[in-house]
Amino acid sequence: MADNRIYNFSAGPSMLPAPVLERAAAEMLNYKGSGMSVMEMSHRSKVYDGIIKETEAALRRVLSIPDNYKVLFLQGGATTQFAAIPMNLMKTGKADYALTGNFANNAYKEAKKFGDIHLAFSSKESGFDRVPTQNELDIRPDADYFYICANNTIYGTEYQYDPETPAGVPLVADMSSNILSKPVDVAKYGVIYAGAQKNMGPAGVTVVIVRDDLLGGYPLDKYPVMLDWKTMADKESMYNTPPTYGIYILGLVLEWVEAQGGVEAMQRLAEKRASMLYDYLDGQAFYQPVAEKASRSHMNVTFRTGSEELDAKFAKESAAAGMSNLKGHRSVGGMRASIYNAMPVEGVEHLIGFMKKFAAENG
Repeated sequence: MADNRIYNFSAGPSMLPAPVLERAAAEMLNYKGSGMSVMEMSHRSKVYDGIIKETEAALRRVLSIPDNYKVLFLQGGATTQFAAIPMNLMKTGKADYALTGNFANNAYKEAKKFGDIHLAFSSKESGFDRVPTQNELDIRPDADYFYICANNTIYGTEYQYDPETPAGVPLVADMSSNILSKPVDVAKYGVIYAGAQKNMGPAGVTVVIVRDDLLGGYPLDKYPVMLDWKTMADKESMYNTPPTYGIYILGLVLEWVEAQGGVEAMQRLAEKRASMLYDYLDGQAFYQPVAEKASRSHMNVTFRTGSEELDAKFAKESAAAGMSNLKGHRSVGGMRASIYNAMPVEGVEHLIGFMKKFAAENG
């Protein structure tokens, strides 16, 4: 890590790979001889057309996206998709949701505005400390879709399997905080979407991967055109000006992921970083991990001391020790280490060293 860089454990926007930032800096004033920055470039220009098309091609390669899926580069964050999903997928007016955290809950509340929304599972009573097993899911066979949040940043839980749904019920997943961290069998999902600001790039881009047969099946004439996936797919994400610079950075991140060995290499690193932290947490008594073992996230490790005063002291002293954003989400407190793809193993080693020192001084 460069002398003037810190280890950024933010849940998002999060740290980006240094080679990506360096490449963007080198191309900032003059992108490939165009005489201008990508920030200044017309989205209708031939040069930019090459950028967005290569970014989509790279995403298709990295995630092995089948040909019968469209890739959309949209705006409005994952939160806008909370409404776009029922707008685009509800035909009978029924959908099922698994409630496993704050963002799943927000998506559920938004969907309730559009129809009959059934809770197929909820871990709210236990403080969202786990995700469901397959056997716990109560999915209606006539639901228009079943919705999950694949990784819950606030609570540090993650699905370590692909839920199965009744025949004909598409699986919809918010993968904002774990996309690109492991291989995904896209064909098991009807829709995958993600805000970019965790593993993919800067805030401002939302990627939606949607199966062809799910486009345009519902009358959207009373809804905003910007939320109509079919319109966006037909216009190749160019119905209006897309988030051009964010898409360019996403392309650089994908190039970096491929250079590291693809999502398989990202998975090995994610498992190594996470196991280092969880092994330390499980082998001591000063800190208490939050999530149940079977549901633990490889992206967001949550823990606490049991004392709000000590938690606050930890956050303050860790910042002084060259680490940022280790304070837990304001709604739950404690600590949270977000260890996305760009976090080097050395950052986790530095954190564990600090945790040991803090425990010795405050235990």
